[in-house]
Formats: sequence, C-alpha cells, structure tokens
Amino acid sequence: MDLQLKGRTAIVTGGSAGIGLAITKSLAAEGVIVTVPGRSKEKLDAALAGIPNVQPIVADVATAEGCEALIAAVPNTNILINNLGIYEAKEFANITDADWLKLFEVNVMSGVRLSRHYFPLMLAKNDGRIIFISSESGVKTQADMIHYGVTKSAQLAVSRGLAEATKGTRVTVNSILPGPTRSEGIVGFLQGLFPGENLTDAQAEQKFFEVYRNSSLLQRLIESEEVASLVAYVASPLSSATNGAALRVEGGLVSTMI
Repeated sequence: MDLQLKGRTAIVTGGSAGIGLAITKSLAAEGVIVTVPGRSKEKLDAALAGIPNVQPIVADVATAEGCEALIAAVPNTNILINNLGIYEAKEFANITDADWLKLFEVNVMSGVRLSRHYFPLMLAKNDGRIIFISSESGVKTQADMIHYGVTKSAQLAVSRGLAEATKGTRVTVNSILPGPTRSEGIVGFLQGLFPGENLTDAQAEQKFFEVYRNSSLLQRLIESEEVASLVAYVASPLSSATNGAALRVEGGLVSTMI
C-alpha cells in the first residue's frame, strides 16, 4: 500500500532507539525526510547509519533549551511524532518529587513544547499530523509505576485537547498506546523484576506476563515494528478521518471494548 508520504517531512523524538527508531525507519522507507534529535552525535550517527532520508540533530528535547535548538534548526515540519519517553518501576511511597518532575519533563513537556511551536503552523497551513506515543499505562495505570502512568494519561489529555482545536481542518492529532515493547533496555528491566532467580531472558519475559501483565492477550513483548506500522499509517494522508483518537497496539492488555 502506498501511504502517500513521499516528500513529506517529519520529526521523531527519541528516534534513535526502540519504538522511535522503528518509526524512523518506517517513515524513511515511505520517502519521508525524517529529523531525529538526540543528545549524542555519536549515538545518532551509529543508530541512523544506512537509513535514507534521515537528518540527525544534536538537541536534548527533554529540556526547554533542547526544544529551542531543534525548532531553530527545523522551524517547520509536516509530521511531529512525540515519542521521547522514559519509564521505571518504583513503589509509590518511594517515588520522590524529583522522580515525578523528571518523568513529567521528559514524557510530557517535551511534546508540549514542540507541539506549542509546530501545531499553530500546521493549522495555518491547514495540513499536518501530530502523534503522541503514549502507553496502555495511560488508561490502565500499573501500581508498580504510577508516576509513569500519570505522565502517559497527561499525554492523552494534551493530544485530545489539541485535536479539539483542529475542527474543520486537515490537521489531525492522535495518540498511540503501545503495550510492553521489546527495546534496548527492556531485558534488563524484566530481569530486575525477579532478582536472584537466574532466569533466562525468555523466562523473564514469560514470568513478567504471568505476574504483572496477565490480562495481555498477546502474552509476549510487542515488536517495535508492530507499533511503527500503525504510526506510519496515522501519519499518512490515508488516515484523514482518524482524529482525536487513542489507538491501541497493546496486545489486548486493556480489557475494554473501546
């Protein structure tokens, strides 16, 4: 299927690893010119080597200064993918103010700051896509990472609120809700949930779904490419009737019909 994306421009935050890298590859394969900001030129160059149509920019968009640097380098874009995010498992009583503020700064404010610049420009051009990569934790808050879940719920609120301002235009704003997805840091994260048990990576993954995510219908980690395929469609002109939506790609973990 031709997604009609050739020649479009996109920014993918957190685009050098995990879901973000898969999104970068998927869009680039469709002919999109993709800008990927990151903190390290060396990491960007290594991660993006061999991918066509990609422009790395050294800018830490987890900070206000980094967002300003990206905007100065790339003042306009057709597509904004707010993917940058961090997570951790922590008992609620042990989550400090600094922990809360760090997750909000990275997971929420990076997307807020960039959308604040690019969204009005999209409305003025009557064209554009903003996509927030949220999480199933945004609608099904997990007790072992409440602060993470709150930031993902906040993304859903920002996304839907922006969508309300697109009425009658060709601009859309949507959220994607992945479930637990295979990435660079997930193996260590899963192993850390079962210290001292000497589990293989496959055993740790299986036990994670048995103990912590037993409502999942998929009962395995989602592959980044499975998320990226949905994102590429939502970023395309073919998705013009999809707006203000929270689209799930979480393996059936959230046990509601809608």
